[in-house]
Amino acid sequence: MFSQQELRRPTAAMTFDQMLERVRYEGAYPTRAHAEDAVRAVLAALGRQLTGAERAELAGRMPYEAAVALASGIPSAEPLTGWGFVKDLAGRTGGTAATTRWDTGTVFRVVGRLAGEELLGRVLAQLPAGYALLFGRAELVQAA
Repeated sequence: MFSQQELRRPTAAMTFDQMLERVRYEGAYPTRAHAEDAVRAVLAALGRQLTGAERAELAGRMPYEAAVALASGIPSAEPLTGWGFVKDLAGRTGGTAATTRWDTGTVFRVVGRLAGEELLGRVLAQLPAGYALLFGRAELVQAA
């Protein structure tokens, strides 16, 4: 968990309202409430997958409310692949795999822009296979 001071760093490039509007627009959600539900659910799930400096730095680049959602989840002992992440989140929210994949991709694209290239690269290096695609990136694998 992060301290209130860590979550209040004024480094976020947008307000929470701006983040929700960006997610609403990119996800073609009918209401702001739908976008907010997606943001909070996806960030809490991502918070269960991230640890350490990357988690704290990512939270510091988000609006306060988004950082709280990210920090609210206790990191999982069992990391999930990208597809496992989507299936787990669908089970927790009662959504279908398809709508949860849409929600995840929409929120992750906005989070990726807030993170920046360097931090997003470190975040993806920490996560198991499949997350790059969720962030709208190519999934790079090393040749054997």
